[in-house]
Amino acid sequence: MHEPIIFEATEANIEYLKSINMLLPQLSQSALPMTIEALNAIITSPDTHLLLLKADGKIVGMCTLAVYYAPTGSKAWIEDVVVDNSMRGKKLGRLLIEHAIEAARKYSPCTLMLTSRPARVAANALYQSVGFEPKTTNVYRLKV
Repeated sequence: MHEPIIFEATEANIEYLKSINMLLPQLSQSALPMTIEALNAIITSPDTHLLLLKADGKIVGMCTLAVYYAPTGSKAWIEDVVVDNSMRGKKLGRLLIEHAIEAARKYSPCTLMLTSRPARVAANALYQSVGFEPKTTNVYRLKV
């Protein structure tokens, strides 16, 4: 395997769109395919950073860093972390997370957060190994 490259998507193009749509079902069974318009909305938002991981000439992973400001301080979330099934076990997820952490430092001081289902044992171990601590809280969702 060639040295993996992580970069921020700065344009909405078909290569990125196809790669993201290949990864989405591996992230969530309920995820709908992304459109070029949705990809463009992410890329043009100054507070959203879509990080793509390329290995062996193709995009095999992604995550999103989203930043916002609240009265209690700057917050950032890492969302939609996924590495292609065929590339797992090669520490690529760790590279993505470490890259996102470094990108978040630009907004320091801030609180960087993420969520992960308990069933994702390897992912949870990874997050804790790079310094994330479990937070005792409830996460609620309301689709509007």
